[in-house]
Amino acid sequence: MFSLAFSSFKFRAPPKCCKCQLETERGVSFDVGDTFFRRESNTGRDLGVLSAAIYKKSNNALRVLDAMCGCGIRSLRYLVEAEADFVVANDANPEIRGVILSNLERADKEGKRWEVKHLDANRILMESCLQSSFFNMIDIDSFGSESSYLRSAMYAVKLDGLLYITSTDGFSSGGHQPLQTLAAYGAYVKHMPYSNEVGLRMLIGGAVREASVLGFHVVPLFSYYSYHGPVFRAMLRVKRGKSPNERHYGFITYCNCCGNSQAYSWEELGEMRCLCNNGRSSLVVSGPLWTGPLHDSSFLSEMLDLARDWGWIQEDGTGKHLETLLKLMIDECDPVLPFGYIKIDKMASRAKVNSPSINSLLQALHKEGYAACRSHIASNAIKTNCPMVDCIKLVKQLKQCSLT
Repeated sequence: MFSLAFSSFKFRAPPKCCKCQLETERGVSFDVGDTFFRRESNTGRDLGVLSAAIYKKSNNALRVLDAMCGCGIRSLRYLVEAEADFVVANDANPEIRGVILSNLERADKEGKRWEVKHLDANRILMESCLQSSFFNMIDIDSFGSESSYLRSAMYAVKLDGLLYITSTDGFSSGGHQPLQTLAAYGAYVKHMPYSNEVGLRMLIGGAVREASVLGFHVVPLFSYYSYHGPVFRAMLRVKRGKSPNERHYGFITYCNCCGNSQAYSWEELGEMRCLCNNGRSSLVVSGPLWTGPLHDSSFLSEMLDLARDWGWIQEDGTGKHLETLLKLMIDECDPVLPFGYIKIDKMASRAKVNSPSINSLLQALHKEGYAACRSHIASNAIKTNCPMVDCIKLVKQLKQCSLT
């Protein structure tokens, strides 16, 4: 346990890591030092800052806890761009204190709007609760499948506040360690062809479980997957009372025979079977997981508008990646679309033809009256309410048309 001497004082201790590595992100300059830093995570930081700014605009208050702050770039951006009233930057490693201090001083040299602490994340969360020092937003950029902080975070966040949670355990979400996911998130996860979406649903499901224990429920504002790491992130709004949609916390099945997926509630556990009538032996079951929407379309639209207002997205193509991502997420909000996604090459393999272009397939699905869109998780995949057997028929028809 680290000494309380490191917990809140703002004196500049002689840093042990003197290496200076300057970076710039969205016009904000900062020092990485010898800390662990991923440039590729900038999109996740963009999404967090946009969310924080929207909260500040709506509530006229923003007190943030960056529970695992690293070099402090997220804390710095919350201060500069989201105009947070106060930020607590916490990292368990006191040896990087000098780097964090130097970065936060770029936003407020006198240190009136920020504080640096060096405590275990669970400890600072519980101490904040015991002291009734709650936060409007808590950002926990954790590593692996560490989930012990979820309940502590529920205690420390204000009601209707934001909780930005993380997992980087792609191995477990891929169904390779079902006992690990059961211990961490209360979900027994098996391998499914849309495992990266399962990873997001597993993470949200863990938060749903912890919130319900305390008499709260969570609403996903957006869920984001990035292949580097990989990284699974979800922005949740924490609300009082039981969820009005308890049906969104259940089990999902995938049929290896026909390729269809279905959701089952707890009451339907004994009724699991596929419509292809191939029997239960062909079914892969995972859960309980979050089976509801991954995003809130109105919130994402606000984020997109704000990104444009800030000049992050411009007509000359600047910010194209962020614009494309947010638009894909908005498309994924269609309530008709089920969970999961279908990779085009897997669909073509079942049809025994070459893969069609995604655009031609989407057009064909829309023409047949189905809902369909690209997946933000996999560039070669779509989300659709079209059954796999009908998807295969369409792929074959597209192939025949291309040959004539």
